[in-house]
Amino acid sequence: MTSRFTGKVVLISGGGSGIGRAGALAFAREGATVVVAGRNADPLRETVDLIEAEGGRAGAVTADVSSSRDVARLVTTTVERHGGLHIAFNNAGVFEAGPLADMDEAAWDHLIAVNLTGVFLSMKHQIAHMRVNGGGVIVNTASNLGAHMRLPFLGAYAASKAAVSALSRAAARECIGQGIRINAISPGPVDTTMSLRPGESEDARTERMKDALPIGRVGTLAEAASAVLWLASPEAGFTVGHDLVIDGGATA
Repeated sequence: MTSRFTGKVVLISGGGSGIGRAGALAFAREGATVVVAGRNADPLRETVDLIEAEGGRAGAVTADVSSSRDVARLVTTTVERHGGLHIAFNNAGVFEAGPLADMDEAAWDHLIAVNLTGVFLSMKHQIAHMRVNGGGVIVNTASNLGAHMRLPFLGAYAASKAAVSALSRAAARECIGQGIRINAISPGPVDTTMSLRPGESEDARTERMKDALPIGRVGTLAEAASAVLWLASPEAGFTVGHDLVIDGGATA
């Protein structure tokens, strides 16, 4: 237990599960007040309960990151309830796979709306607050399947995440002079349902990953969360516009 984030207010979208929930718990354990956001209230409440059971401070706000009105309300509510916004982890995302020629256009639109437009809208409203309130830190979730490698049948998802990487790096150059430090993470397969193929068990995934990844396993949620916390911490104070790949050597 450390206190790197004591006195900091951290906003995490996609905080009801996976890396978002792991990050929320990790930030809270290091002293932060954490606000988790997402479209469904029940998973967010579960995250808050887990944090509070450990003695941490947390709140939840339902919001759709593809809605500018929702994101503006999310930032305003966070500041009003908790006294500020110092760190944002823009992690909400959806996954879509399949041949491009067969992809429904509505599925493409939804993928881009959440994965890319959601990050744009989140940064837009977060930056507007941070630049007049002493700066801050933003970490966005991209993917190793975005700017770092390509696989068949994942073109749409890869395009959305490559764009997140590019947007994060451009925004970092634009905002560092205003005291806002922006970076991204690009996880490979981690221990979430997203890394499971349809109908695949966790044991079957374990066997597949022995050959699929140089490290021979999926990443843990704790490993992904620790990367986020490092980028958000003072120890990474000279790290600006970086896309940190966390994928067990898949893109090495």
